[in-house]
Amino acid sequence: MRNRTFLIGLLSVFLAEVTAVFLFTFQDTDDRQDSVMVNEAVWTVQEDWEALAGGGYTAEDGTDGEAAEVHENQTELAYVVLDLDGTVLYRTRPGLSESINRAVVHRDTILDLKVDGRIVGKIIIDNDSGQTARKQKQTLAFVVLAAMLLQCGICIGYFFYLDCVVIRPFQKLKGFAQRIAGGSLDIPLTMDRQNLFGAFTESFDIMRSELKKARIAEAKANAGKKELVAKLSHDIKTPVASIKAASEVGAALSDSERLKDNYTQIIRKADQIDALITNLFTAALEELEHLSVTPVDMESGALKEMLESADYLHCGDVLEIPECMLYADPLRLQQVFDNIFANSYKYAGTKIETAVYREGRRFVVCMEDYGGGVREEELPLLKEKFKRGSNAKRVEGAGLGLYISDYFMREMGGELAIANGEHGLKVSVSISISGADVV
Repeated sequence: MRNRTFLIGLLSVFLAEVTAVFLFTFQDTDDRQDSVMVNEAVWTVQEDWEALAGGGYTAEDGTDGEAAEVHENQTELAYVVLDLDGTVLYRTRPGLSESINRAVVHRDTILDLKVDGRIVGKIIIDNDSGQTARKQKQTLAFVVLAAMLLQCGICIGYFFYLDCVVIRPFQKLKGFAQRIAGGSLDIPLTMDRQNLFGAFTESFDIMRSELKKARIAEAKANAGKKELVAKLSHDIKTPVASIKAASEVGAALSDSERLKDNYTQIIRKADQIDALITNLFTAALEELEHLSVTPVDMESGALKEMLESADYLHCGDVLEIPECMLYADPLRLQQVFDNIFANSYKYAGTKIETAVYREGRRFVVCMEDYGGGVREEELPLLKEKFKRGSNAKRVEGAGLGLYISDYFMREMGGELAIANGEHGLKVSVSISISGADVV
């Protein structure tokens, strides 16, 4: 409604300007003399010619003489009276044409004065059409100027109106959007339902409210998920404990070295599962920053048992391991080896060559299969979360094993390197050597 009022006002002023210009342009200016007044002036001057010519009234005094009283009714008509010699006998006011030449230039009306049938002088009637035109121009200029000032006033008023109903609400929405992006969902957006953008503003606040509800629901869902994981972890501990107890009994009663070896392997895996389940009480698998990594000094000889435990299908050969002190978390290092061997079993299914050696202040365990490796452009992606090579399309997996292993090695001050070897994928685990053993 206010927009319509402003537009109608501007249009009205514009039409007034156009009308004024049109009237001034096409208006016929009546520059004709009043013949009645002219005739009366001529008749009066002719009747009083003797007084004028005899000096009863002079052009210089303008107030004395008998002719002044006689001509006071003709003063509305501006004219000058000349004798035949061109001498000014009378003028109604100063500034009029006082010669025939000037009267011709000014386009004044020049008439003869006759007394007793003979021409005795001239009367010059002033042409006031120029003055009339000037007045019309002044009037037009005043009208146009007033209209322009009115237009400026309307435009300024409309600008303040737009600033109030458009610019400021959008600036407020900008600040509100920045707060939403920053995660502040508690402060509502003030709104004016009478404002042009009242409904738009209300929609933004509804969005904030819904985002807040969604965030609360998400937090509840995450809390419920963690609670469920904790409950399941507690429930899983019981059968794992039973498996471990049964395996210990089996190992104690076994008379076969091979069978006893298998029971021992089961016991180790049960211990590892139990340790992993403990972590699930505080975090889900993908939230690795909640999984604690606690490096300690450990002997390098423990790697042999770890590698044998990880290679439960006996696809690799463990060579002699140099003696030194390592700085690592045994539980997380075991997970690293388990993930590497499990990936080789899953994607290559070939034998695995294992090499163990020292390299500066690092102790390197290198494992290479015969599966042909992966594409070179895919190598950097293998350590990212949920990323797998193109050869893993038909193999079930989550793409977390190497990502987790890389995280554990970095937390232990080590490194996990992946490259294509001569026969297949080559994974190198660099373990930090304990400071006590560093030369």
